[in-house]
Amino acid sequence: MPKISIILPTFNVEKYIAKALESCINQSFKDIEIIVVDDCGSDKSIDIVKEYAKKDERIKIVHNEENLGTFAARNNGVKHSNSEYLMFLDPDDFLELEACEKLILLINTYKICQFSFTQISNGIKLKSVFKDTLKNLKEFKGIYWNIWTLFVKKDFYLDSLKELFLIDKKLLVAEDMLAFFFLINNLNDDGYLQVDLHLYNYVDHSFSITKRQKNKEKIQECLDDYFYILKYIKENKILKENLKSYVLIYLQIDILKFLFNNKKINYFKYKLLKKIYKCKMLFLKLNFSKKFFYF
Repeated sequence: MPKISIILPTFNVEKYIAKALESCINQSFKDIEIIVVDDCGSDKSIDIVKEYAKKDERIKIVHNEENLGTFAARNNGVKHSNSEYLMFLDPDDFLELEACEKLILLINTYKICQFSFTQISNGIKLKSVFKDTLKNLKEFKGIYWNIWTLFVKKDFYLDSLKELFLIDKKLLVAEDMLAFFFLINNLNDDGYLQVDLHLYNYVDHSFSITKRQKNKEKIQECLDDYFYILKYIKENKILKENLKSYVLIYLQIDILKFLFNNKKINYFKYKLLKKIYKCKMLFLKLNFSKKFFYF
């Protein structure tokens, strides 16, 4: 049984998948499996993966019957994994070659080890600033909730996210945030380790879900997802009450960021902001300091 599974949900990334795979194949720690989830794309991504799989038996391809989206595709990969620990890699990014080796030495009795990342935009590398996630969460400061910054025990992951697996909806946005908070929800004080090691390379190709929204229908789809999640969390007694408050607040901030960063909205933006206001949620129930509005 391999020690670590690296999960790559894959959809139309033929230009980048080779570099992602090679960053896994060439890890200094060899006791791994590489699970590529075919999310029914239309390009040659999986053909490229098959060629690599012929040369490296650690590569396993899982085929979805239909396009599920990143969140569900990733979890399908987890269900097909055979390891004790999980890592996640978007197939247009890549890992540092010593990532697995360093993390397996650090994890010990922890459930989660969170590490830092380097953002690459137009060839320029910008290292993320180390943030104390648990401390910043309580103070409403910026945090990183990217699932790909986590090295996590598989059993803990499956147990923490079992309620999310029941959501019968393909989410375009906020799935990483939701998964992250559900993991944090199940942690004890001694279950989490954060290290200032830049082990993940996030490559900004400027075609993320947010940047791809070019019409009102897609914008509305994303916002429908946000409001679906807000309603789901509010109505279900899954998260601890204090964490539930944080999640609802961060989601609302993310909605506002999404709206203000999207230049296609105009009057449409105004109407949606009114919709957010009508939701009310927690803003009238909690007292916030000015530092909360950091964006």
